[in-house]
Amino acid sequence: MSTTTTGCPECDGALQQDGTETVCNHCGLVVGEDAIDRGPEWRSFEDDDTRRARTGAPLTRSRHDRGLSTDIGRSTRLKGRKRRQMARLRREHRRAQVSSKRERNQIYAFTEIRRIVGSLGLSNAIRDRACVLFESAQNESLLQGRSLEGFAAAAVYATCRTEGVARTVEELCRAARADPDELRAAYDALNRDLGLPTGPIDPREYVPRFATELGLSESVRNRAEQLVDEARDSGIVGGRNPAGVATACLYTAAQEHGIGLTQAEAAEVGDVTPVTLRGTYTELQE
Repeated sequence: MSTTTTGCPECDGALQQDGTETVCNHCGLVVGEDAIDRGPEWRSFEDDDTRRARTGAPLTRSRHDRGLSTDIGRSTRLKGRKRRQMARLRREHRRAQVSSKRERNQIYAFTEIRRIVGSLGLSNAIRDRACVLFESAQNESLLQGRSLEGFAAAAVYATCRTEGVARTVEELCRAARADPDELRAAYDALNRDLGLPTGPIDPREYVPRFATELGLSESVRNRAEQLVDEARDSGIVGGRNPAGVATACLYTAAQEHGIGLTQAEAAEVGDVTPVTLRGTYTELQE
């Protein structure tokens, strides 16, 4: 017990902490009660050393059932007939989790989205929003006649566009199972029918990441961002590949700082051809 300095509101007597209650020593008045359990979150189970949490996984939009499904576990102690019976139960349980073709398509597409997001190192917020966008496209019947792989990749790309995360179509296609034509066709359908809040890509969004991949200094990166602003003011950016403009500005800044960066190296990072880079570089010089 620990005595507090606050007096009793009835008799000004001393207060003591007794378990979860604060009690007056003189008149016995219960001044306060704290019923919050300050103990550990977990309960005593056999796997306390490895899994102390007593709560399940949180809800997520990246799964067709929001993560509320259950699985029948496996055990090496089962033998013979019992083991075969549990295998049949697991198989039937998996079949019962998918009640329609719509859910089957969602499972496949959400799995593809999670794989793409993990391959590109994107955040869980991008993953969940891409799954919500795919579900919206499915509700609008946009998937008919188009590939699920294309829509999964397009959902990730569109989410990156709306969230200001700089990723090129070529990067998405390297991580996805869709080719650029499938991705663009699906993205055009999403943008046209769902009215995505996307505008032209700012080349400045690519500059920091490209500069890091090329191993350029902060001063070169800052100069490249200035060149992007100058190119926009001069009307060079309009109608050009934003990744090509970013790499051209980085190449120009590197040349100004005396860094031996080749056009081929800069173009490879931006997934553009040296000809595309050279066209913007020439206009920057002019």
